[in-house]
Amino acid sequence: MISTRLHPDKQSAAQAIAREIADLIQLRSKSGKPTVLGLATGSTPLPLYAELIRLHRAEGLSFRSVITFNLDEYEGLGPAHPQSYRFFMEENLFRHLDIPAANIHIPDGMAKDPASHCAEYEAAIRAAGGIDLQILGIGRTGHIGFNEPPSAADCRTRWVHLDGVTRKDNSVFFGDLAQVPHGALTMGVATILEARQVALIAFGEAKAEIVARAIKEAPSADCPATWLQRHPACTFHLDAAAAKGL
Repeated sequence: MISTRLHPDKQSAAQAIAREIADLIQLRSKSGKPTVLGLATGSTPLPLYAELIRLHRAEGLSFRSVITFNLDEYEGLGPAHPQSYRFFMEENLFRHLDIPAANIHIPDGMAKDPASHCAEYEAAIRAAGGIDLQILGIGRTGHIGFNEPPSAADCRTRWVHLDGVTRKDNSVFFGDLAQVPHGALTMGVATILEARQVALIAFGEAKAEIVARAIKEAPSADCPATWLQRHPACTFHLDAAAAKGL
């Protein structure tokens, strides 16, 4: 079941989700348990990450007991590449917090044996106790993570071929479509659906059509985001423009 929450702007959404994360961290810390977060990249979660950094600096929110798992990484990009998601996360979140380096998990785009690496990634999530809260964006193809259509509900962390639409959309970060990798490693749909809570963030009219499809269409591999309808605690955080098709 997908619930929707409308926000007047990106900052309001960031503050609301960051407060939920802060409350979760503090609640679990009191019982001596880690908080396991699933994280996304791209421009959509940047205001959220800025707000988490502000909470850490201004309100003393500690991330020492937080464990993170990122959704995906481009094939062939190492951690020093400025467009790798490891680089993105370090620059925009991790280096500003007190999270231990050992608690950070991001798929390795340089893995020599991607299948084995992906299996190990799944095992690491299970060993951490599963993901408490998964942050998502949504692509114009309906992808969550890099689960491009068709992606079955039972797919697990794996190598994927990126859709041409996704590569074109992401070329703005690379400056040239030819520089965008053709493949990536991504958490699977089943992995995402196992998170205890899911928060999907979408803003702007460009996302209105795919948001409406995700909520209204019957769940199918043709629009992977529709599988979120089967999640018991999934919230779409939207502005009025992204929600105009609902």
